Amino acid sequence: MGVNISALIEPRSLELEDLRSKGVAIDAHNVIYQFLSIIRQPDGTPLKDEQGRVTSHLSGLLNRNANLLESGISPCYVFDGRPHELKADTIEERRDRRAQALEDWRQAQEEGDLERAFSKASQSSRLTSDILESSRELLQRLGIPIVDAPGEGEAQAAHMSLKGDIYAAGSQDYDTLLFGAPRLVRNVASTGRRRLPGGRGYKTVSVELIELDELLDALGIDRAQLVDMSIMIGTDFNDGIHGIGPKRGLKLILEHGDLPSALKSIGQEIEHYQEIRDIFLGGSYAEDYDLRLTRPDRDAVKELLCEEHGFAPGRVDSALNRIETALDKEEDRRRQRTLDQWF
Repeated sequence: MGVNISALIEPRSLELEDLRSKGVAIDAHNVIYQFLSIIRQPDGTPLKDEQGRVTSHLSGLLNRNANLLESGISPCYVFDGRPHELKADTIEERRDRRAQALEDWRQAQEEGDLERAFSKASQSSRLTSDILESSRELLQRLGIPIVDAPGEGEAQAAHMSLKGDIYAAGSQDYDTLLFGAPRLVRNVASTGRRRLPGGRGYKTVSVELIELDELLDALGIDRAQLVDMSIMIGTDFNDGIHGIGPKRGLKLILEHGDLPSALKSIGQEIEHYQEIRDIFLGGSYAEDYDLRLTRPDRDAVKELLCEEHGFAPGRVDSALNRIETALDKEEDRRRQRTLDQWF
């Protein structure tokens, strides 16, 4: 998803604890999709309740936020608003890929190929209105702030970071940098050991930090040129130009300065390129949000998870205990820092 400029990026590896006492605005749709893709049974079947409703995302949100809070991180979740009309083709393409993956998953299950089944099942994940609504409900009952973006969640997270309201934007997509986020943290929802498909063991996933200024200095370009380069490569709002990847795109921008000049040099055109530039370099943002963490409403959380979706009460109590203990410890640290300022 998003622009693929990974070949030009050298992220810095972090531990979750390195983000202690820092706020992170997490791209909610991005992270929920990750939970739906990762939290599955060996044959790819997602976790479900007795009514057949998917609960993988709820399990992921409960346990991951306990981990984040124990690490001293102050998370908030940013939900996408209305997608831009230029994203329609990308949305349709993703819908087609999910439909094909679903068919391939069923075939792999019939053939007993667990490795392929898990892989295809992960690719078939989709965000339904029920999944998004139950995610919002759980976050609110956990006392974790949510922000509704008028458009792209990544753009809103970048805006909040630019204002200094949060330390970094959390997403898997490099588009967040194009929207101007000074810092992007990846894998914030998936650190630790992850089972490989087909029971082939585990891999270790760590948090990655990319700082926009460092990236731009290393590439020798500014943010507008980063956007121009990415448009040539292809974004969620355009297909890009065949044969142009990150390295050639960077070379063209360094040689010609901007997108129109680079396109002219290779005899190509990109429809709506100015509108696409404006999506990344401008936009409207939500300003009325409250990023304060509050204590979870234990009864409300257990009502949603245990009574409505069949979660084991002991498991939910354990996660809630971790969250409350983490909040208490962070409050003690804040009080101690305040006291230290007097001496």
